[in-house]
Amino acid sequence: MQKSVSIVIPNYNGKHLLEKYLPSVFIAAENINAEFEIIVIDDGSKDDSISFIKENYQQVKLLINDKNKGFSYTCNHGIREAKYELILLLNSDVKLTPNYFEHQWKYFSKPDTFGVMARIMSFDESRIEDAARFLYYSGCRIKASKFYYSENPADENVYTAYLSGANALVDAQKLKELGGFDEIYSPFSSEDFDLSLRAWQLGWKCYYEHQSFCFHHVSGSTKTQIKSNFIKKIYYRNRYILQGIHLNSLRKVLYPLQQILTELIPKLLTGKTWVLESYKDYLAHQNRISASRLQLEMLKQKYHSNLNVSDVMTIINQSVSTKKINRL
Repeated sequence: MQKSVSIVIPNYNGKHLLEKYLPSVFIAAENINAEFEIIVIDDGSKDDSISFIKENYQQVKLLINDKNKGFSYTCNHGIREAKYELILLLNSDVKLTPNYFEHQWKYFSKPDTFGVMARIMSFDESRIEDAARFLYYSGCRIKASKFYYSENPADENVYTAYLSGANALVDAQKLKELGGFDEIYSPFSSEDFDLSLRAWQLGWKCYYEHQSFCFHHVSGSTKTQIKSNFIKKIYYRNRYILQGIHLNSLRKVLYPLQQILTELIPKLLTGKTWVLESYKDYLAHQNRISASRLQLEMLKQKYHSNLNVSDVMTIINQSVSTKKINRL
């Protein structure tokens, strides 16, 4: 069942991460016994990332952005250049195990598979950082911050609300049909959640494989390099954007009230003025939000799907109801 794989790794000032973890990527790729390519896209690094790749990994396909453009743009640059059947979206701060791909091939025998993600472990192996995610509403807001996994490690039908952008093996044709990540989320945050929600609503499934795992270098990339208030501003803006794209009916109407009462006012009263900038930036994106909603609706019509987020929640919850699971 092995398929050819393009491994797409965005990089920003990550020479120290590439030095540590790129060897593990090559070992895992060589063990698939199929064609593969490794694509590193440099997003305007100020360190020696480019020279490091050129001097030590001439077999890597190196793409260079003309300036820093953010995660979604950088990944899409690599996705467009990828030539194989599957694409592994991989962060530069992730270490793969030698047999990382072994338990993931089976999912791609199913025609409606969008992708599968592996278990993400802390480096000391003491905890699971990311597993399958439930999809649920918190008031009007769509959330997926509760984790679970099946007690049966060989369970091939564990759905996840979304595939982590740090570690997601996806069908290349389907990913390109979706246009990759929506660049409305640049420079970072929420783009992987959005991508999976769009895939689900086309009838394509996202899976979690507990037997396949990798290790995450905590705060190894972007978050260590940008001021925390800027991160918070972008994080909240993009959270608002995601709701604007995917909420429907009464929840879409009521969500602005929830934003104001539960986030804007409480944070402003405690001196967190950056949240006002988040909200203003979100409002400035209304035309782009409408364009993203329209693009999703056009794809749903093309694939004869009338699924929405509530339907996806039902699919995941019904699948879980028949399993013995561990919640994290």
